[in-house]
Amino acid sequence: MRGKGTDADKTILVVDDEAGVRESIRESLTDEGYRVIDTADGRRVLDLIRSERPRLVLLDIWMPEVDGIGLLKEIKKAEPEVHVIMISGHGNIHTAVTATKLGAFDFIEKPLSLEGLLLTVRRALGEPASVKGNSSKSKAVKARRSRPGSLLQPDAAGELRQKTLKKSVVFSGQGLHSGIKTGVMLHPMPPNSGIVFSGISADVTVPARLDYVASTGYATSLSGKGFVVGTVEHFLAVLHSYGIGNLLVKMQGEIPIMDGSAIEFCRLIEEAGIEEQDEEWSEIVIDRTYSVGDGNGESIRVEPAATFGVRYILNYPPPVGMQEHTYIFHGPESFKEEIAPARTFGFLKDIEQLEKLGLVNGGRLSNCILIDNDRVINTDLRFPDEFARHKILDIIGDFYLLGRPIRGMVTARMTGHTDNIALLREVRKGMGL
Repeated sequence: MRGKGTDADKTILVVDDEAGVRESIRESLTDEGYRVIDTADGRRVLDLIRSERPRLVLLDIWMPEVDGIGLLKEIKKAEPEVHVIMISGHGNIHTAVTATKLGAFDFIEKPLSLEGLLLTVRRALGEPASVKGNSSKSKAVKARRSRPGSLLQPDAAGELRQKTLKKSVVFSGQGLHSGIKTGVMLHPMPPNSGIVFSGISADVTVPARLDYVASTGYATSLSGKGFVVGTVEHFLAVLHSYGIGNLLVKMQGEIPIMDGSAIEFCRLIEEAGIEEQDEEWSEIVIDRTYSVGDGNGESIRVEPAATFGVRYILNYPPPVGMQEHTYIFHGPESFKEEIAPARTFGFLKDIEQLEKLGLVNGGRLSNCILIDNDRVINTDLRFPDEFARHKILDIIGDFYLLGRPIRGMVTARMTGHTDNIALLREVRKGMGL
């Protein structure tokens, strides 16, 4: 059966042993103009692919007599150009990561959300996929393009372009504060989509924007409609520095801490490759000085400058002492060499209190610089001023919550995530962003 206006390029094969699921998917996708065929028999799938030539297969991971993961391998071996979306009512982020590594385009959970299903199908077929709230924001950005001081004009190298990844990639690790072993799937997105976090069903999405900041205690976390995304700052710093503006990040609970730095995220982005998109993009150009501070030596400000940079000063008791580092952005390579390797750090005397607060449950000797009264006890520093550089890493990540790269010079002294977010709110208010 063909839906109105469909063609062979819009054929989708649904493979699921539950008749109700097949019927629901078939009706929903047919209403959207797709040609849908379905079967409960996993043994017929390869024959149906050869005869019906679907561009996309929705494949249940648990079926009688057939192992969905095994069938996925067979499909990708026999018909590598056919995209496969795995569906399951019993899966988790680890199953999703496994399936994606084996060639699945994506993984979604039952009960299926219509919005999440359609978003995933459209991405798989290379069709425009809008994320709620972003299209109007995109129009607003275009409307403001001529406002003095609000947006950067194209630089000497030419117009700035939006970017996404060339392909989907996955990674896994442990959450620093939750202690949960988690995985993350990164999927390219069309222009004007923004950076969007979701669970594996993609039914609830949380944009990486200032309005969605939920907490800033020891890390920056986002939330929306009950879905929480923890410890986003290191990952966002990499996206900021590489200019990745459109990405779907599917995950569970918290971005993995990796080794406490952002260097693994850099390697992941480079592995996926960066795709320049047709739509223009503009930096936010700071038009005057904005600052926040508590009057006790803690302060952060941003002021107009020719490029983006951060100067950070900290002064802790020994063995840390006073550290200062100034970083000027000269492209992703400068970030990768100077800032990305700098790891998160903590004081042994504070660990007990953090544990009482339910934090650092995933802290390990391998993912945090641990400091006692007179020395670093678990590692050699990568830089003499590694602590100051890590604070710069946090600032770069938090500043991307304005949705676009920044052009301005940040100077901070003894500040953290709460101060960063407070400054961003001042910038947004002052510039009408």
